[in-house]
This record gives sequence, C-alpha cells and structure tokens, in this order.
Amino acid sequence: MSFLQEDTLLREEAGTWKDIEIQIFSHRSLRKPFLVPAVAEPMLVWVLSGAATVAERELDGEWVSSDVSAGDFFLTYSSTPYEMRWKAQDEHPFQVMHVYLSIPLLEAAASEILGLSAKQISLREVSGERDEIIGNLLTLLSQEIRAPHLKSALYIAGIAQSIAVHLVRKYGLSDSGKTLYGSRLPAFKLSRVQAYLKAHLDKKFDLEQCAKEAGLSPFHFTRLFKKTTGISPSQYFIRQKIAKSQILLQETEMSIIEIALAVGYENPGHFSQVFKRETGLTPRQYRSN
Repeated sequence: MSFLQEDTLLREEAGTWKDIEIQIFSHRSLRKPFLVPAVAEPMLVWVLSGAATVAERELDGEWVSSDVSAGDFFLTYSSTPYEMRWKAQDEHPFQVMHVYLSIPLLEAAASEILGLSAKQISLREVSGERDEIIGNLLTLLSQEIRAPHLKSALYIAGIAQSIAVHLVRKYGLSDSGKTLYGSRLPAFKLSRVQAYLKAHLDKKFDLEQCAKEAGLSPFHFTRLFKKTTGISPSQYFIRQKIAKSQILLQETEMSIIEIALAVGYENPGHFSQVFKRETGLTPRQYRSN
C-alpha cells in the first residue's frame, strides 16, 4: 500500500488563489491500493479524461467498485483515511483534477444557504456520479487555470464561491452533528509536507523540518499527520521511499545497491529488509515478477 504518487500536471499551491487549491494528475493505467488522507477540507475529484474502474473501501473493509469516465466526480469528506485503487479501461490517459475549498468559504455558504454554522453540517459523500452544475463549473475552472493568458483571481474566486454554494445546497447534511473541519491537517499543509519529503527521499527522516513545513510543533504535527493519514510521518516517509524504489526497479536498469542509495539506505541489506516488510517480496523478487 502506498500514497498517491503520479505525474503531476498542475499544482496551484494554497495562496495562489483565494479559498481554493487545485491539482491535476495523470494516472497510470493500473493503480495498486493507496491511502487517501482525511484532510480538513472536503475534496472534489473530477475526471478530466479517460475511463477507469475505481474501487474504494474503509481500511481493511470490503471493496466497492464503480466505473467512471470523463465528467464523473467524487466528493470526499471522511474523518478517517480510506483506501482506493483503479484500473484504466482503455489506452487514453486517466487524468483527474483535485479541488479543495477553504473552510471559511464553506462556512460562508453554510451560513447563507442553511442559516447554520459549519459545525452544524456535513456533506454527503459522492463516488463516481455526474452533476451538470459541478461539471460546468469545473470545466470553467480547468479552462481558466490551463489557459495561456493571464489568470484572473477574481474569476477563479467566483467559480470557487459558486461551487461552495452548490455543494452546500445539494449535498449539505444538517442532521449529522458533524463538522466541516476537525483535528486534521489542512490540504495545503499536507501537500507542502508531502512535497518536501518527496524531494528528500535520499535523506534521513527529519521530523523537525517536516513540522516546520507545516508550521506546527513536532508534537502537534505528528498527532495531526497521523489523524489525517492513519500512519506516522516516519512510516509515511518509508512507504514513499519504497514506492520510489518500486518504480526504479521496474523502469530502470539501476542495481539494487544504486537504488538503495537513491532512496536513502546506505546498507543494501537493511533496504532489502524494509522492502520485504512493506511489499512481501525482496527487491530482486519484485524486479523479476
């Protein structure tokens, strides 16, 4: 099991636009199970192109599958991490756009539309459905952020506001007593830490620096990271190292010693032990499969 690690086509970091963070990914044709973190904000995932069979489950639960194609979307607001996997149905790129809306924006929509505070509502989760309004708004958003002309912050903010209002109107739940936010890392802080760790896979784990990237104390960061992802920061780092080594084993002719060094293991024997613990196979067995 690993975390999402695909080709990033576009990433608009928090602060680029008011109240919205946007990421676009191009996924491989077959994706083994990975963990979806339970970030503070609800997450929209919209299929831009391609088609796939997507399966989801609670940790160690039963898999539930659905066929999705361009125009389908997922709305996730989970208080706990969960697992996901998919298999593309054809040769076309399976590309998706992730959208996170800020808590203050959702609070404003909840107050205006339902007369409630964000603490009084939740959002219904959606897996592989179609919504004409969501589709239209996300099409406009995708076109704007990928267009060659100068991007309009005012235009993007207007789309973000429209999405928030529609989500609260159509998918808001006022009887659950849940909150739209809680003791979890905001998406932009998690993304910042993930980017830092990905850039330093050849180094030793540095909790102090990770906490600094998130703007938190090491203790508070560790607690929130585990609440968000289901595992500790150090265990996440190990899984990222192993995921990178799997790619190198499959796609390069690098020796196992070279790969071990590339992901921060000076002792190849230790690397092999960790690799087998995480995957059930030795690096040599994995490469030969």
